[in-house]
Amino acid sequence: MAMSGQRKCLCCEAFFFADPRNRERQRYCSNAQCRLASKANSQAAWLAQSQNIDYFCGRVHVQRVQAWRAAHPGYSRIKPTKATKADVATPALQDPLIAQVPDSIEESPIRAEMPEFSDSAALQDLLNAPTPVLAGLIAHLFDVTLQDDIASTTRRLVQMGHDLIDRSRHENRQTSAAP
Repeated sequence: MAMSGQRKCLCCEAFFFADPRNRERQRYCSNAQCRLASKANSQAAWLAQSQNIDYFCGRVHVQRVQAWRAAHPGYSRIKPTKATKADVATPALQDPLIAQVPDSIEESPIRAEMPEFSDSAALQDLLNAPTPVLAGLIAHLFDVTLQDDIASTTRRLVQMGHDLIDRSRHENRQTSAAP
C-alpha cells in the first residue's frame, strides 16, 4: 500500500517517492532498469511526433548537423574524467618504459648509417616518455586529432630532430678538425 506522496513505477510497479523538483512528471523510479525503460519510452514518444519522424535522415538534416559541428569545434573530443580517491590511491599496474637509444645511433656521423623509423612504429615507441601534454601540443599545433595523424607528425618531428642533431655533430667535427 502506498504512503502519501508515493507513486507506482510504470516499469517495476514498485512504490517510490518522486523527486520534489520533478514531482509532477516523474513516472519511473530511480532503479537502473527503470531509468532505461523511461529513456526508451521518452525516445519512442519523441519519434512518434510527426515533425520528428525524419529528424535523423535526409540532406537537410545532414547539413544541419554539419553546420552545428562546424560551429562547435572540439565538442566531440573526449573530456577527461574526474579522478576518484580510489584512482589516486591505486598504484600503477605498469612502470613507464623508457626507451634506450642504441649506441650505434649516437656514434654514427653518417646519416645513411642511421636506422630509419618505420611507418608502422607506434606513437608510444617513438617517445621516451609519452605524455598527454606532448600529444595535446602536437594535436593543437598541427590541428590533428587522430592517433595515426599524431604518430606520423611525431615521426616527422623526430626525423627533423635527428637531422638537426646530425647536422650539428657534422659541423662540430668539421670545426674541431680544422686548425
